[in-house]
Amino acid sequence: MVRFATIGTNWITESFIDAARLVDSFELAAVYSRTEETAKAFAAKVKAPRTFTDLQRLAESDGIDAVYIASPNALHAEQAILLMNHGKHVLCEKPLASNAQEAKAMIEAAERNGVVLMEAMKATLLPTFLSIREHVPKLGRIRRYVASYCQYSSRYDAYKQGTVPNAFNPAFSNGALMDIGVYCLYPMVVLFGKPKSLKAQSLKLESGVDGEGAIVLDYGGMDGIVFYSKIANSYLPAEIQGEDGSMIIDAIHTPTKAEIRYRDGRVEDITVPQDKPPMYYEVNEFIDLIESGARESAINSHRHSLWTIEIMDEARRQTGIVFPADQR
Repeated sequence: MVRFATIGTNWITESFIDAARLVDSFELAAVYSRTEETAKAFAAKVKAPRTFTDLQRLAESDGIDAVYIASPNALHAEQAILLMNHGKHVLCEKPLASNAQEAKAMIEAAERNGVVLMEAMKATLLPTFLSIREHVPKLGRIRRYVASYCQYSSRYDAYKQGTVPNAFNPAFSNGALMDIGVYCLYPMVVLFGKPKSLKAQSLKLESGVDGEGAIVLDYGGMDGIVFYSKIANSYLPAEIQGEDGSMIIDAIHTPTKAEIRYRDGRVEDITVPQDKPPMYYEVNEFIDLIESGARESAINSHRHSLWTIEIMDEARRQTGIVFPADQR
C-alpha cells in the first residue's frame, strides 16, 4: 500500500480521496490542516486515521509515503520541496507552481531526492484523451488547436460585493489563467510541445488577478488559440483542425467524448468509455510510477509541466499580472 497524506480540506481534496480509494494500492493515512479543529473535522468526514497541523512533522513522519497537495497555488513549491527533501513522493494540484522558477526548484528537489513529482492534471490521463493523442496523426498536417474553458466562479459574486476571496487574490497566485487557463494549455503542450511565441491579452481585475483572457500561440505552420474565464460561462467544444480532418472534443478540461470529421464526410467516434471518476486516472498513474520505480510520468512529465508554466509566465508578463511569489 502507498500511504498518503493530503494537504487541503476543500471539495477537491474530498473528490481526490473518493477517487483514490478505487485504486487498490491507495491508503489514506492522514490529513493536514493548519488548525487542529479543521484537521479533525475533515479527518472525520473522510475517515482519516491521523491528523497533522505541523508540516515539518508530516514531512518527518515515517508513516507517510506520498502527499497530495491541494493548497493555494502560492504554497505548492514551498510545501512540495520540504516534503520531497524528506523522501516523500508528491502529487501536486495544477498549476504545479506560481512560476517557472518555483517549478524548476521543485523538479530539482524531486531529482535530488529520487522521488516522484507529478502535476495532478487529470485531463491528460483520461481514457478519451489518450485516444485523442493516438488519433491526432489521422488529421494530416495540423493547422490549429482551439480550446475554451470559461466557468463563472462561485466566488465572483462575493468579489463583486467588495470582498476578495482567495480565488481572486494575487497573494495566492490565483486568477483565470492559473486556475482555468492551465486546462487549455497543458493538453496542447502534451500534444504539440512548446510554441515558438505567443500573444496574450486579459481583463485585469482591481484585485490584481485576471478575470478572463485569451492567448494565441505560434507553432510555425500551426497556431493554438485558447480562451479562459472565471467571470463568464462558455459551452464551446475544443477542436483540433488538420488538413485531412478535424477532431471535436466535448470539454478540454475533462474530455469524455471525441470524434474525427474527415473532409470526405466520414465521422469516426474515438471516444473511450470511462468507468471511473476523472481523478482516479491521475492517482493510478502516480502510484504506478512509485511502484515501478519510475520518477516521472511520460504524459504529465516534468518537461510538460515546465513548458506550461513558462507559457503562463510569458502570458502574465504581457498582460501585467504579477504575484508576490514572483518577487521571491
